[in-house]
Amino acid sequence: MKKAGFIFDLDGVIVDTAKYHYLAWRKLANELGFEFTKEQNELFKGVSRKRCLEILLDIGKIKATQEQFNTWMVEKNVDYLAYIDQMNASEILPDVIRVLKFLKDRDIPIALGSASKNAKPILEKVNLLPYFDSIVDGNNVTKAKPDPEVFLIAAKNLEVDPSLCVVFEDAVAGIQAANRAGMLSIGIGDPNILSEAAFNFKDFTEMSDSFLESLLNQNK
Repeated sequence: MKKAGFIFDLDGVIVDTAKYHYLAWRKLANELGFEFTKEQNELFKGVSRKRCLEILLDIGKIKATQEQFNTWMVEKNVDYLAYIDQMNASEILPDVIRVLKFLKDRDIPIALGSASKNAKPILEKVNLLPYFDSIVDGNNVTKAKPDPEVFLIAAKNLEVDPSLCVVFEDAVAGIQAANRAGMLSIGIGDPNILSEAAFNFKDFTEMSDSFLESLLNQNK
């Protein structure tokens, strides 16, 4: 087993695709005859597409047959994919590449652990796929965060004991999943919201190389 493994969530940690999810959900809501606000979109952080649609229909007080539900799931994803098709490396969040290079230069195994079913095409669009040794996303898991399944699969793929893994997350459910997996959780975002994380940073610009080095040293 290797001595350390680093696992990154995608949305809000590596790239900000939340805005595209919001636009696609808002478009669907408008088609169904109601408004969907950015505040309501906060309920969707780290949540599966199926659960998001359930919440959206609750907001709009819409009843749906299974056939309608399935159609709307596909429609939303088609719209979302059209948005992310325009993505490029300029959408990578600040200092993400510096952190990935720091780990890669030290031969530290890196995984993605995301609820998104579109994680791989997004990483390809922004030219980050070569940094990752394993991609675990919505296509590989059956249980949504805060269940730790996604992170435990990532650790297994990296051949790293879960207790030696570090997880970067921007959602409460993701932090809880990392904690349940017995991993070190690092919140990226508002520390008041991500208070269950072991460490908190507004973004990667606040995270020094010496801090990253300390994460590696604690596993020696």
